[in-house]
Amino acid sequence: MKLKPSTSASRRWLLTALAVAACATGIAAPATPAPQPVVLVVGDSLSAEYGLARGQGWVALLQQRLAKSMPQVRVVNASVSGDTSAGGRARLGSLLQQHRPTVVVIELGANDALRGLPLSGTRDNLQAMTRASQAGGAKVLLLGMQVPPNYGSAYGRDFAAVFPDVARQNKAALLPFLLAGIADAPDAVNWFQADRIHPTAAAHPRMLENVWPHLQPLLR
Repeated sequence: MKLKPSTSASRRWLLTALAVAACATGIAAPATPAPQPVVLVVGDSLSAEYGLARGQGWVALLQQRLAKSMPQVRVVNASVSGDTSAGGRARLGSLLQQHRPTVVVIELGANDALRGLPLSGTRDNLQAMTRASQAGGAKVLLLGMQVPPNYGSAYGRDFAAVFPDVARQNKAALLPFLLAGIADAPDAVNWFQADRIHPTAAAHPRMLENVWPHLQPLLR
């Protein structure tokens, strides 16, 4: 007597047959799309468009450039006017978790100098931010700063050395001076707002040109 297979057995046989047929015809499960590359900028007023109309700062100009040349890349500007390296360090963990950046641009330290904070603290904070970003899988670009001559040659030299030291110890990318060609230009006074601290809108394209050669290789 011929036995009729059970319903569950028939279903298993059908699923197996379909799987074999899919393999034979080269059908594969859809691939998971790659995550969108993100550039996270963590900075102070130099990156937060202080005193400027929205869209005039170098970070906004970067987004506009990438929209044309690398439209898949998204820029997140997490800069806060007046922020110190300690403030950036405190904020970074949640930013990394939220945005999962491909590249982290750190533009902090100038307010540390303006407030006379110990350089050892600035160094430790930048070091911790760099290492946390790298541990999260991001490449890091440090934007170096310098202080005016009236701070004294020794302090100015020691402050400027913080950024290359941190970059070298952690194999991070470095722009030695964000305001090169602006703060040290013969007509520097024309590139700053009335407070003599914050660059004008006309200076921000120059700032982007300083950043771009160091950032572009990290996006490849």
